[in-house]
Amino acid sequence: MRSDLVHRASRRIENKFLLATTLMQAVRKLHVASTRTEDTSNQVLVDVAEGRYAHGALPEIEPPPTIDALVVVPLL
Repeated sequence: MRSDLVHRASRRIENKFLLATTLMQAVRKLHVASTRTEDTSNQVLVDVAEGRYAHGALPEIEPPPTIDALVVVPLL
């Protein structure tokens, strides 16, 4: 069943959003028009679970710019 395939693949790629992205990209690249999309997605899940297909490195996350300190001066 597909839930078993997803569970096995999630052992390799623990982040579920990264797993979904990887699966979508791989299915788009590997799908052949004469086959069912379900079969292609199942094969990609098997490939991910066996370590034959993995998502590339994640991009570096840039830290947000620093916020200047707010200076409060009392009115006299």
